[in-house]
Amino acid sequence: MLEFSIWKKVWYWGLAAVLCLLAVPTLLTFTNIHLPAGVPAPKVNLGLDLAGGSRLLLEADRNQVIQQRLEGMEESVRTKLNAAQPRIAIGDVSSRGGRLTFTVRDTSQVDAAREALLPLTNGAGLTGQRDWDISVVNGNQFVLAPTDAGIDLEVSNAMDTAVEVVRKRIDALGTKEPDIRRLGGTRIDVQVPGLQDPAALKALLGQTAKLEFKMVDETASPADLAQGIAPPGDEIVPYAEGMAEGPSPVIAVKRLGGITGDQLTNAKQGFDQQNNRAVVNITFNQQGGEKFAALTSANVGKRFAIILDGKVLSAPSINEAILGGSAQISGSFTTKSATQLAIALRSGALPVDLKVVEERTVGPDLGAEAIHKGAVAMAVGTLALVLFIILTYGRFGIYACICALGINILMILGVMAVFGTTLTLPGIAGFVLTLGAAVDANVLINERIREERSKGRRVVQSVELGYKEASRAIFDANITNSIAALLMFAFGSGPVRGFAVVLMIGIVTSVFTAVTLTRMWVAGWLRKARPSDLNL
Repeated sequence: MLEFSIWKKVWYWGLAAVLCLLAVPTLLTFTNIHLPAGVPAPKVNLGLDLAGGSRLLLEADRNQVIQQRLEGMEESVRTKLNAAQPRIAIGDVSSRGGRLTFTVRDTSQVDAAREALLPLTNGAGLTGQRDWDISVVNGNQFVLAPTDAGIDLEVSNAMDTAVEVVRKRIDALGTKEPDIRRLGGTRIDVQVPGLQDPAALKALLGQTAKLEFKMVDETASPADLAQGIAPPGDEIVPYAEGMAEGPSPVIAVKRLGGITGDQLTNAKQGFDQQNNRAVVNITFNQQGGEKFAALTSANVGKRFAIILDGKVLSAPSINEAILGGSAQISGSFTTKSATQLAIALRSGALPVDLKVVEERTVGPDLGAEAIHKGAVAMAVGTLALVLFIILTYGRFGIYACICALGINILMILGVMAVFGTTLTLPGIAGFVLTLGAAVDANVLINERIREERSKGRRVVQSVELGYKEASRAIFDANITNSIAALLMFAFGSGPVRGFAVVLMIGIVTSVFTAVTLTRMWVAGWLRKARPSDLNL
């Protein structure tokens, strides 16, 4: 237990020294000292409660998810029945009342239509439940209604996707360690430390970024459009503010078909070479490029609308087929708005609109006060602990204070800096708790050494048995603490997870400093001084 080879000494002290050095940039953030440019400086990120920042509570509309399911099912129904052999003709499809209703023109094809549509109604397959209920009334009228289980699954999937899209958009802003999590069925809580202006965040997250390319129906009557009447199979879409290309503020486009932006591979802000205005250059993947080429090839001379979040940005004519898989979105963009749109398109469209139901800005002065009070509490507690340990255990108390307190604090900060961990106010509580656990480990060791000496054992043997026997209890206690920390991290959120992260890191470093480093230090002193007794 007290024998350490040279390579072990180099490895243990080297590891401690490196992690302590990694803590320096974090400590310097509280001073006016700055490291030279180019020097790697990993730092511990401060959470919203310490650094200040913005918090938004977003909510999705469940009814919108249902409507999207109806639209998707309508297109699937048309595609399936058109591909049947022989083709199954149907009448107009109605989506009123949250269900699809249509008639099969030839009553002799009702059974064939039902067989063709049954695969579309099946669920994910694990539970055996159906996503849709299908029924036939009046002989040839089909009714497809989404089941509650299917709706719940679709809403859950949409919210999971929305969380990832929100995370990608915030990461593109360059912020550190945002806290993004679902609350309940249709809400998302977003906390971005260090961001004091929530307006830009609201603009970015409030934009669904659903990009569509749809053909314009040139036969639509402007008078009918003004009254909200669209030809069958069309939908009326308004122009975005300042984008109207004629006297009418709306336009009629084909409701089904077209291309969506979910097949984009890249989007970036650029400038139009002709007028030097800000634009967004987009690139499709292979499948999207082929669809875009087919769409433009089949409709040369016609107009197609570029629609973003239900509003027309422009409706240019297709002068020639666009075969390169790339396109350009132009409009009244500034460089900033074009960049934000590019970020939104790159991160993907939100599957459902998100509405801000609550917003809050936390000033950095509150965080500074919390840090100050936490530092004062830690300093007072640490000083009292140091005095108690040194007065109680003498030289062994000094070793405990240097390793278990001083080096342990720096190592925790160093590990957190390497992994980019966020420190929150509850994390400071976890910080203090691990320091107490580290000192407590040395108390167990020193008391066990004292017991062995009282039994008449020699100095070296007492120290060796003291570390050996006490280490068992220390490891057992920290294993249970680690399990608790892992459970808090896995099932907790926000402050609970912040506490758990610091606690897990502190458990590892405290065992290393309290057991390994102090044992190595004591072993070196015993070999050098060869004391005849211990002052414990």
